[in-house]
Amino acid sequence: MKSAIAAVLVLCTACSTASHATTMPPSPVAPDSVAIAAAAAAFHEALAAADAAAAMALLADDAVVMEGGALESRAEYEAHHLAADIEFARAMANERVVRGVRQEGDVAWLWATTACRGTWHGREVDAAGAELLTLSRRDGAWRLRAIHWSSQR
Repeated sequence: MKSAIAAVLVLCTACSTASHATTMPPSPVAPDSVAIAAAAAAFHEALAAADAAAAMALLADDAVVMEGGALESRAEYEAHHLAADIEFARAMANERVVRGVRQEGDVAWLWATTACRGTWHGREVDAAGAELLTLSRRDGAWRLRAIHWSSQR
């Protein structure tokens, strides 16, 4: 009886530990993962190159950007936030690691982690973040439909 109880406790602990794991299961390879990741990288490269037109060309007409608890339409992002994102991308040493890409037909989502270090408006920054991009394919090209950025300082 004691060994049966011990076995149940071990099993419960293993299941509890597994359900609270911080790693994600392996992602199946998205059929178009290279092109999806390239579209995401091109957006970040456009920001770092201060190429607002190229960055906006990669956003779908109905794109939404979520950051810091705020929600912006494509037009609002371009008018109010894009310049600051370009300035930030140029001021920081950024490390972005794509952690996974999934695809369902012409819709895909990509998640990445980021590390940003540098000086921003006279303040030292050393921040870790996460990014979730939702993309869709139209006429063979992938465009960003939603961007969600979160960070911890």
